[in-house]
Amino acid sequence: MSQSISEQVMTIEHALGERMIEHAQVIVRGWLSELGENNRYEESCNRIQTEYRSLCQQWLVQGGPAVDEALDNLTGDMYELSDAVFADISMARGMAPQMHGFNPENKQSVINYFAHCVTLKQEDLDWLRRVADDPDKAAVALLAAGALSSNLRDYFRIDALLTLIDCMNAQTEMVADSCKVFVSTLLMHYDVRIDYFPQIQEAFRQTVSDMDDGGVRILELIGKLIQYSKENGLELYDRGEYRYEWLPEDVKKLIEVTGMREEVDTFRSWLPHLEEEYLNNLVTIFPETWLYKQMVEFDEMRVQYIALSYLYAGRMDLLWDSPDKAEEWLKGELRSETLFARHYLNYAHCMMLKGDRVMAYEYYLRARKRCFNSKEFFEFFRPDRRALIDRGVAVEDVYLMEDMLLTITTE
Repeated sequence: MSQSISEQVMTIEHALGERMIEHAQVIVRGWLSELGENNRYEESCNRIQTEYRSLCQQWLVQGGPAVDEALDNLTGDMYELSDAVFADISMARGMAPQMHGFNPENKQSVINYFAHCVTLKQEDLDWLRRVADDPDKAAVALLAAGALSSNLRDYFRIDALLTLIDCMNAQTEMVADSCKVFVSTLLMHYDVRIDYFPQIQEAFRQTVSDMDDGGVRILELIGKLIQYSKENGLELYDRGEYRYEWLPEDVKKLIEVTGMREEVDTFRSWLPHLEEEYLNNLVTIFPETWLYKQMVEFDEMRVQYIALSYLYAGRMDLLWDSPDKAEEWLKGELRSETLFARHYLNYAHCMMLKGDRVMAYEYYLRARKRCFNSKEFFEFFRPDRRALIDRGVAVEDVYLMEDMLLTITTE
């Protein structure tokens, strides 16, 4: 059964992440054949294949750092080639429109162009850099940057990402902050391929070093993304767990003016362009990314800030090996009536790690009572069993605790 084009794109991404250029070439050559006379890339494809096979022979005989570096560089070339051919095949199949410009005075035109154009020109990117520094053009710059960020998730382009990196230091604070978020999420999204584009890594490092705060604001914004990654307006409203001051103005108006569930249903997230599932996936992988190593890993204060951001969102991701820190933070929050089920669950985990089964049971019970049903509770609890066992809790204790909680009712 043949792959869909989205599956082919994922196959290329996975293959090139492991420097398997021949695997990617099979798909790309199929696209080139489909393009026919519009194929502009045959020569580049042949060059990469020839160089790759030569490097593989060198690797068999000797290998070494020079061969590894050459393979990395060639993998970057193959990424760029596959991106360019994918853009052409998308237009040929009608998946992406052929666009030749936009009206900078028309916001909808700007959004459509930067969100959907797969043949952006240098002059388009230069325009974005200019308006990002113009306070009078802040709104249109923000729209363009957001649209471009969305576009880059499907159609990667080095020059476009470098433009957004430049705009992290835009003169307009709102644009700069937004671009910090856009760039951070894109670097997480493309974490594997970033290894093969040192120019992107260097541009990011240089831009951060030019910031007066050394990138602290980027860290704060990433922390906010983590903190809100599990908080959904509808979910909080359903459970009565929201803190009113957290909610966006749109939701406040809906609740105040209508109080109607149907109206609240229309609001799904207050993070524009970042779907809940997509954001959660990025948040999950963040501690393993190049961006984390660059911005967090070697600074204890930053590590603690990010770890507590995860905990705030109900996740023990970075504190399983420091349950005392998690316990200390959670203990200070236990007086709140608006804690989530995950907070009680995590406090119970801390108690289990201390060997206090009575307190653990008490707080697992509180977590259970804040869930809709047992199914939801165990969707939270079961993925954490391995972490408890790996850190010394007896297997029998974990499963006995689960069994005791199975028949609890909340009436």
